[in-house]
Amino acid sequence: MTAAAALAPPRPSTVPRPSAVGRLASGTWTSMLRVLLNYRHSPGLLAASLGVPVVMVVVFGYVFGSAMQVPGGGGYREFLMPGLFAMVATNGVMPTMVGAARDVGRGVTDRLRSMPVSRTGLLLGQALADLLVSVVVLALLALVGLATGWRVRHGLADAAGAFALLLLFRFVMTWVGTVLGLTIGKEEAAGQLSAAVIPLAMVTNAYVPTGGMPGWLRFLADWNPVSSVVQACRELFGNPSAAGSAWPTQHAVLAALLWSAVLLAGCMPLAVRKFATHGR
Repeated sequence: MTAAAALAPPRPSTVPRPSAVGRLASGTWTSMLRVLLNYRHSPGLLAASLGVPVVMVVVFGYVFGSAMQVPGGGGYREFLMPGLFAMVATNGVMPTMVGAARDVGRGVTDRLRSMPVSRTGLLLGQALADLLVSVVVLALLALVGLATGWRVRHGLADAAGAFALLLLFRFVMTWVGTVLGLTIGKEEAAGQLSAAVIPLAMVTNAYVPTGGMPGWLRFLADWNPVSSVVQACRELFGNPSAAGSAWPTQHAVLAALLWSAVLLAGCMPLAVRKFATHGR
């Protein structure tokens, strides 16, 4: 090697840097695999996800259902099933919140953030993995519902629209849970706060009609986003319903889509920002 060659500046690397789209796809895929492998190595977690809906159908449909009357007629189990579907979608808040808080507390978030991957992709992969698990849970719940007398009355196209709406709302709820988990930052506190989701799910039209509630409670229930999803599914499935006079129950499909859009537009960028700036 000549002296001139030794003193020459090093040539720039010819390896192209991954594009933003490539980093987003890579981060999404890696994060999806991480969550799905966690389910694979934790069969109890998957069994609980699949078993709880079956228990819910038995308890609410047969134990409580024997004393329930649906205004306007119709079987209570057909009235109930869209509510249970919506509960599966809403419950996406709890595992995501606890998981995000656990990752923060154990330093996993800091390690992931140090990697040269898209921050959005890491969170998006977790949400999509949860969505895949939710498809299985909803399918099992639908089979149990069919076995206990629930029926789709308005055709397959409307039924497909109802399930798409449920998956959209589950996707939205995972982002809500991510924001809460990153904000809390402690697994124990997130686990305790997850109990607060139960009143949110109960003050709805999922299990009972809102017409018999006190005025102030009926207002809260009718304007609860979960109630809009439940009522929209009842309309799309053609199941018995007891829609009130509030705007969200009279325009349930539109209200459910609007709620989903507003929550997603607010929580998705906020979750990415909290993930990228946590501890700074």
